[in-house]
Amino acid sequence: MITLQTAQALLRPFTLNDAPDLLRITNQPGIMQYFPNPTPPTPERIDRMINNQIEHWTRHGYGWWALVFRDSNQLLGWCGLQYLPDTDEIEVGYLIDQRFQKLGITTEAATASLMYGFLDLEITTIIGITHPDNTASQRVLLKSGLTLTGPAHYFGMDCLRFAAHCESWSDQFAC
Repeated sequence: MITLQTAQALLRPFTLNDAPDLLRITNQPGIMQYFPNPTPPTPERIDRMINNQIEHWTRHGYGWWALVFRDSNQLLGWCGLQYLPDTDEIEVGYLIDQRFQKLGITTEAATASLMYGFLDLEITTIIGITHPDNTASQRVLLKSGLTLTGPAHYFGMDCLRFAAHCESWSDQFAC
C-alpha cells in the first residue's frame, strides 16, 4: 500500500489503530444518512471495515486510504478506490469528519485518488455514486473532474452516477 500527499492531507494505509477515531467519525449524527446502511457502525463493524480494506488492497492494488492531516496525522475519514464486483466498476468514495467538511480536503483526496487510479494503475474509467439528496458529495465529484451520467441503482438504492474517463479527465496527464 502506498501513501499519497495533497496540500492539506495524507492518504495512508489504514491500521486497526485507526478504529477508535473512525468509530467516532462514523457515529456523528447524520454522517451515515446517505449510505445504504445509515445505522452508525459498531466497533466490530469498524474493525471488519478496516480489515476488509486491507484485504481489498492486497487483492486489487487499491482501496480506501485513511485520510489524515499532514501535520498531525489526525484521522479525518477515508478516501480511495473500491472495486464494485456487481457492476465490474471502480468507484471513488470518501467520508470525512463533519468538523472538516467544506475545507477542500475531500476534493483534494478524491482528485489524488483519481490520479493514482488513472496514472499508476492505468484504470480507464472511475465512477462516483451519490444519494440524490447528497449535494455536497455531488460537488466533490464534479470538482474532481467527474461528470454526471444520470440516475442509477447501486447497493439497493436509487443514486446518481458520475464518471471520469482517463482520456478526457485531464489534459495535464497522458493516460
